[in-house]
Amino acid sequence: MNLAMMLRHAVREGGANPDFNTQLGNIIEQCQGANMPKASIKAAMKGADKSKASSYALYEARGPGGSSLLIEILTDNNTRSHQEIKHILNKNGGALSDGARHSFQWKGVVVLVGEVPLDRALGLAIEPRTVSLLLFQFLCDVTSLRSVREALQALGVQTLSAGPEFVACSSVQLSDSELEAASKLLELLNDCHDVIRVYDNIQPLN
Repeated sequence: MNLAMMLRHAVREGGANPDFNTQLGNIIEQCQGANMPKASIKAAMKGADKSKASSYALYEARGPGGSSLLIEILTDNNTRSHQEIKHILNKNGGALSDGARHSFQWKGVVVLVGEVPLDRALGLAIEPRTVSLLLFQFLCDVTSLRSVREALQALGVQTLSAGPEFVACSSVQLSDSELEAASKLLELLNDCHDVIRVYDNIQPLN
């Protein structure tokens, strides 16, 4: 995920004050959750005037095995990016397809590491999901992301990341061959210069 690029775009679109620019505020939350240094955040925001004008786009696609993909991009050339994404999809078992967005919800996501006092965390009216034995993921409304992150940190647990994300409503299980094809496709998409992030609803291996 290119957080610096996202910061520059948000500043160009709505100004450098996160109190009045909700998009910028959300991205700063992501940067802080990813432990991005304050100096790097400020440098990226100051670089907005020097960077090329870019536009945000969300591509909906289908992947191997009927999986759904959402591809976030920032680009200074929409035609180039569209052609590149379409080419990669078509060559690797995917295709641009309307409707994939319905497989996801836009949520605030906070990932914590270590032991989490679930009884107290549930009092924050958020949805917990176990990622692994040491990682816990909490979902909340995007509008309450900052307050939820701060409340969880007040419980004495370490925040690994925090930010708004597309979260799959349900997952699809792929065969071994489909999973291999999907992994290759996701790798190629993530390697694209204009791609910020790729979301999928593929059920992870146990």
